[in-house]
Amino acid sequence: MNDCIFCKIGAGQVKATLVYEDDRVVAFRDAHPQAPVHILIIPKEHIDRVSALTEQTLPLVVNIHRAAIKIAEQEGIINDGFRLVTNSGKMSGQTVNHLHYHLMAGRKLSWPPG
Repeated sequence: MNDCIFCKIGAGQVKATLVYEDDRVVAFRDAHPQAPVHILIIPKEHIDRVSALTEQTLPLVVNIHRAAIKIAEQEGIINDGFRLVTNSGKMSGQTVNHLHYHLMAGRKLSWPPG
């Protein structure tokens, strides 16, 4: 997707504050954080949302969760806890049509969210 901001970040064409990267996943600090720790984790491959995952792309979820654990350790939040959430579609609050997970921590997060 030529106009996808997250594709551009994943490809290194747009700068972001990266906190993790491997061959399939990149993670960076959210530009508008909703918690003291707010990191977006995205696949480098363009996938619109969770419901667009296929049998071939579903293993990316494992990569994303593996990255989340590594990031939580790196950020020093692994023991206190963190929230990992994704939105799928406009009504859920998804504003960028590229699969992404929010890793949030650093304060007590309320439930239900929003």
